[in-house]
Amino acid sequence: MFDLDKWQEILGTVRRHKLRTGLTAFGVFWGIFMLVVLLGAGRGMQNGVEKEFDVAKNAVFLWSQRTSVPYQGLKAGRFIRFNNDDVAALLREIPEAAVVLPRASLGSLTVQYGPKSSTFSLNGEYPGYPAVKALSLTRGRFVNETDIRERRKVAIIGNRVREVLFGEADPLGKYISIKGIFFQVVGTFQASGKPEEAQEEGQTIFIPLTALQVTYNKVNQVDYFAFIPKAGIPAAVVEARAKQVLGRQHKVAPSDARAFGSANVEEEYARVQGLFIGIAGFSWLVSVGTILAGIIGVSNIMLIVVKERTKEIGIRKALGATPGSIVSLIVQESIVLTAVAGLLGLLMGTALMAGISKLIEGQDMGFFANPQVDVQVALTAVVLLVVAGALAGLVPATIAARVQPVVALKDE
Repeated sequence: MFDLDKWQEILGTVRRHKLRTGLTAFGVFWGIFMLVVLLGAGRGMQNGVEKEFDVAKNAVFLWSQRTSVPYQGLKAGRFIRFNNDDVAALLREIPEAAVVLPRASLGSLTVQYGPKSSTFSLNGEYPGYPAVKALSLTRGRFVNETDIRERRKVAIIGNRVREVLFGEADPLGKYISIKGIFFQVVGTFQASGKPEEAQEEGQTIFIPLTALQVTYNKVNQVDYFAFIPKAGIPAAVVEARAKQVLGRQHKVAPSDARAFGSANVEEEYARVQGLFIGIAGFSWLVSVGTILAGIIGVSNIMLIVVKERTKEIGIRKALGATPGSIVSLIVQESIVLTAVAGLLGLLMGTALMAGISKLIEGQDMGFFANPQVDVQVALTAVVLLVVAGALAGLVPATIAARVQPVVALKDE
């Protein structure tokens, strides 16, 4: 492999046939370039879509609707209202759930601190909220179990709330008035996500759900639930069990499919993942087909090279060259041709993806974000190139090794 004479011969052959070598190598170059660009673009689309999933990818959300089937003497059309007994039942009867999160909201209320006031959204939460939706706490803490148990009047405020009411002052420990009731600020958070969603989230205040219930006349009321299954448990199992438990709590017919609405993020995410696996497979199919066409071209060119150098090969064998040395020369030349062309395609494709990623950095491109080239894919492509180059040169090399010196010296 590191024989200087062989390298000089390979370079000499390339110099004598620049156009032929360039056109042959282009097929391999273009195949790898397409592979990198298609996979990078597919990854960019995947990143963009996954960015839309701003909640846990195995979360389940469940809310109440109107019944559609009469049951146990109760008419159809009842609106189900969740309560604290449902929370206890769900915690007790669904061991498959790692998080059971009851939630409630009061919409927009007037919030005041000193002479400053504005309207912000108020949500009642449990400590499990950050497991369902990532929360970027900048100061302090979130709601804890003691807050829930003692119905503490504490608040966690968004970045926009902090800016409007406190400016540059530290809000921790201060008291804000929410519709005339004072709550102590124990934490602040930075909103994230798309601009419009971040703006809305930044104007949100979280308080313990139990404090919201007793303070704002929503005693024993829960608006909806969120769940996170334990590791290894499908979200669909928790979803079905939750509907079963809540149906029993509120005397809903087992056949009533309309009484509860739900959203299974895990199933939606799995469908999206399946789509991108298909896109990646299609990218590999197209690119590998192009690469194979290029490799066949390399093999054909090496056959021509062997034909052109028949007399030279005959002289080598007459002077004592072994078949192995002849084979290694042809195979090495084939590997060099495919490897150099492929690496150039790999580098240019990677550079293009890096340039696009830098260009759109910090911008909201919707369903496209941060196109990447997987290092493992790049290494796999390099290994395939080396193997393909060796295979492309193997048949011509075998033919060259079988050349008889007497026949070769007579060849014109």
